[in-house]
Amino acid sequence: MIEVTRLNGGKIVLNADLIEYVESTPDTIIALTSGKKYIVLEDVAAVVEKVKEYHRQVSPLFGRRPPRIQDDGTLEEA
Repeated sequence: MIEVTRLNGGKIVLNADLIEYVESTPDTIIALTSGKKYIVLEDVAAVVEKVKEYHRQVSPLFGRRPPRIQDDGTLEEA
């Protein structure tokens, strides 16, 4: 879940897993897979960062490099 700010200053929390796309028109519009759209004050980059942070919190392996097997057969430290 990510918290964003509507144009009237009110905060809403969206399910980050249901975001279909985020666009700048120049208002930032978040479209959900349900077909609902929300205009928010945050820019696209801020929304994307909130989604990334959400995924880091729920899945600690998100965004991490997979371990590599070295020539001697040991795993490289991430």
